[in-house]
Amino acid sequence: MTDDHAPASLRAIERRTIDVIPDAERHGNSRSQFTLWFGANMQITAIVDGALAVVFGADALWAIVGLLIGNILGGIVMALHSAQGPRLGLPQMISSRAQFGVYGAALPLIMVVLMYLGFAATGSVLAGQAVNSMLDLGQSSLGIIIFGLLTVIVAVTGYRLIHVVGRVATVIAIVGFSYLAIRLFTQYDVAAVVGVKPFSPVTFLLAIALGAGWQLTFGPYVADYSRYLPRSTSGRATFWSTFAGSVIGSQWSMTFGALVAAVAGDAFLDDQVGFVGRLAGPAALSVLIYLVIVVGKLTVNCLNAYGGFMAILTTISAFNGQTRIAPAVRAAYIVGFTAVSVLIGVAASADFLDNFKNFVLVLLMVFTPWSAINLTDYYLISRENVDIPALYDPAGRYGTWNLPALGCYILGIVAQIPFLAQKLYTGPVTKILGGADISWIVGLAVTAVAYYAVSRGRTNVPTAMIYPGHVDTSAAGVQFGQAGDPTTKPPVT
Repeated sequence: MTDDHAPASLRAIERRTIDVIPDAERHGNSRSQFTLWFGANMQITAIVDGALAVVFGADALWAIVGLLIGNILGGIVMALHSAQGPRLGLPQMISSRAQFGVYGAALPLIMVVLMYLGFAATGSVLAGQAVNSMLDLGQSSLGIIIFGLLTVIVAVTGYRLIHVVGRVATVIAIVGFSYLAIRLFTQYDVAAVVGVKPFSPVTFLLAIALGAGWQLTFGPYVADYSRYLPRSTSGRATFWSTFAGSVIGSQWSMTFGALVAAVAGDAFLDDQVGFVGRLAGPAALSVLIYLVIVVGKLTVNCLNAYGGFMAILTTISAFNGQTRIAPAVRAAYIVGFTAVSVLIGVAASADFLDNFKNFVLVLLMVFTPWSAINLTDYYLISRENVDIPALYDPAGRYGTWNLPALGCYILGIVAQIPFLAQKLYTGPVTKILGGADISWIVGLAVTAVAYYAVSRGRTNVPTAMIYPGHVDTSAAGVQFGQAGDPTTKPPVT
């Protein structure tokens, strides 16, 4: 029995991996991106991220403004990646082969896998605490393990169920977070802790970096969840749906986190999940809020597990040539990834907030150059035209290693070092700026300019989108030996 003729119950489990999504399997509309990304951002880790700006010295008011600026700036970059999904029909990171080469894309991919593991582990810690509180398991690691099992079930089932969980998370998060906001304002004198500290450029820039970093780390997998949309889906509609869902959801959560950190201080710092549960009031309502936390974390943790599997497979397939794998192997990848993240979560340091802040800022350092290269190439160099078959062929137009692109990537990382404000290292320029971290801005600008300078004269850029079975008859296409049916025209998009 083939996959295409399998019973509906079996077809519910996703069959596609890093291969192109055929038109016959495309479905949905851009609004699905809003609910997915809203639900993925209305969650406890985003609350903690917003709280960090206040924990490290910002006034709540200026923290909220800084977080908003960061979310908007980072959200623009993130949503530009999402807009690639319907046109390409590919997971995000495999399109990086057009910039780095089929083998060269493995370098940022390794960083992506580490990012997914880090976020999955830190998310499992917080979700595990909520599970423990719901089931009265005490401080055991059993909650993290139970949450890991839930993640596996949803991630193995795949794309459709992940979107369903996102829609559910959106509804219950709106209700749960609205209730918590009411409780916060009725139980605490919030006005007394807002606007009481003078403006500090250092902590304001930290808040911007935290918001931008949060959004930019979605970039390497955001198109994974828009690639099933019909090819005719407007890129603009995809952009705005993704942008609105991610920015509104994250800003709501982070604003709440900033206010909670301002009014609660050590009571929140010592037990983030427990404080939110106690804020809910009666035991029954606390259990419901813990459920909101678990569902919200489940949404984003499934994105991490699913994206981690995609990144691992993309790396391996560059060298073995595989584009599809058996469902059992796919499930094994996801189970293995989730198991590692659970083990990391169980062994996580008790100094959670400080480590999490530095983790986010380190990720910002390595992913802003990747985003700059991917977006500069797609929108300015290739002008949204990609030779998809060549992404799977080391002998194709994109080659094995694109050394200029890899050089720009490394340059983008190195250029940020003097501007870093990390726990282990503070750059000399940062000291001159009084501790303000603007490294991510430097990374984006330097990398984009350098990549555009070395790539604008590239001769291997297709003049139109090339899908499997189609041919590019341009000089570049002939030069690089494209195969296919020359009588077949690319579909109108």
